[in-house]
Amino acid sequence: MLVLGLETSCDETGVALYDSERGLLADALFSQIDLHRVYGGVVPELASRDHVKRMLPLIRQVLDEAGASREQIEAIAYTSGPGLVGALLVGAACAQALAFAWGIPAVGVHHMEGHLLAPMLEETPPAFPFVALLVSGGHTQLVRVDGIGRYQLLGESLDDAAGEAFDKTAKLMGLRYPGGPEIARLAEQGTAGRFTFPRPMTDRPGLDFSFSGLKTFTLNTWQQCRDAGDASEQTRADIALAFQEAVVDTLTIKCKRALKQTGLNSLVIAGGVSANSALRQSLEGMLAGLKGKVFYARPRFCTDNGAMIAYAGCQRLLAGQHEGPEIKVQARWPMEQLPAI
Repeated sequence: MLVLGLETSCDETGVALYDSERGLLADALFSQIDLHRVYGGVVPELASRDHVKRMLPLIRQVLDEAGASREQIEAIAYTSGPGLVGALLVGAACAQALAFAWGIPAVGVHHMEGHLLAPMLEETPPAFPFVALLVSGGHTQLVRVDGIGRYQLLGESLDDAAGEAFDKTAKLMGLRYPGGPEIARLAEQGTAGRFTFPRPMTDRPGLDFSFSGLKTFTLNTWQQCRDAGDASEQTRADIALAFQEAVVDTLTIKCKRALKQTGLNSLVIAGGVSANSALRQSLEGMLAGLKGKVFYARPRFCTDNGAMIAYAGCQRLLAGQHEGPEIKVQARWPMEQLPAI
């Protein structure tokens, strides 16, 4: 089955063609970072308008790169939530219109299920069951995964997601948007041990997260340094390193707990923050100690992309699932509500 995948949940327009037998044939992505950087964050209305502008040209580009025609496309998968409603509506409306015009089925895909299944696009995909750490700008969750649609939420962030904490902390320190990569870049120049930040909620049982207090702790540290006349680039790098180490250690501790609680030794990390090299190294070291393995997607499939939506949609289409002609999206959508296949 040849599936066209469309991703428009936030500030990146992604399109891909996935074949159930041949794998990923082509994909393209347009990032709106430059559009939103001047505002220090995503402006929903601007994001929606830019998706409208980019969608059809990207579809044509992907078809050309794959050497495919629209007549060969057998189904369309699109992100129907969670995300920005206006942005989601662009992808949903485009998918449903094309599906109607071409006489093929369409299926709405859960954005985080797309991220969770992105490592399946790699040469060595994980086997069920496994524990998944979904870590992005909007979500930080630990999930037991026994199959597609068979999800058990083990823990989640009670306030800021890890990626959100990265972005907000960077903004408070005067770094440009998006903040996550800026913090990671600065951390590479940081002096280890100069600052020590707390590892939130690791001193108590449970698998939930909280990063809001860590964000405030970082801001207070930065302000104290500035008030003392030490606002050098090196000091900022040292604080960035301390912040990143705190987030990475917290995530690693909770992942180890989740693996021991479930009795599993396979971990999948997915979402934008899963591209962070320090996080990958920490989790790989932890899994090596448990004689397990960690799986993740290549960096360009960690952030939002059409390939993960095409793949996830293809699995549900092959199981006979598809949508009616209604254009429906959901800003909030618990992944546990998804049907199993």
